[in-house]
Amino acid sequence: MVRNPSLRRRIALVTATFAVGILMIIAFHTDQRFDNRLEELLSTVASEGSNSTLSIPHRKLLRRAATEVEPNRIWGDKCSKSDIVINQGPTAPLPSGIPTYTVEIMNVCVTGCDISGIHVSCGWFSSARLINPHIFKRLRYDDCLVNDGKPLLNGRAISFQYANTFHYPLSVSSVIC
Repeated sequence: MVRNPSLRRRIALVTATFAVGILMIIAFHTDQRFDNRLEELLSTVASEGSNSTLSIPHRKLLRRAATEVEPNRIWGDKCSKSDIVINQGPTAPLPSGIPTYTVEIMNVCVTGCDISGIHVSCGWFSSARLINPHIFKRLRYDDCLVNDGKPLLNGRAISFQYANTFHYPLSVSSVIC
């Protein structure tokens, strides 16, 4: 048993420093293993040439819809709903604190097609911020219409902002080519 208070403090300080050092080494080693695993996964995917989505912890990846169908351009499909890309992300909240999101809907058709009648699966979409109904409006549950049904020209995009306590997952349900 140590009776000298200054010696006790020194021992406590050395013990604490030692513990922090051990924790830092463990954290660095764990992070290094994670980076090595990431590099290994990326090199595997690159060597296989696949377009699969990686499942890596602590990394947030944008995912494509599982039901998305790629057009068969060889057999003459002019366009499909996969030619419409929807991106959305958070923006600055309203003064009342309600989160806002910006949505961008793009026509990325490679054959130069103008796509009309774009319907989006949108659940019970609603917004605390007014959205121009000629740009985007909910017709009924899980059915929203883009650009008033008019053609979205090739290479063009249409965007709007909505405000709600959570973001709505939006996906293209049907188009007219």
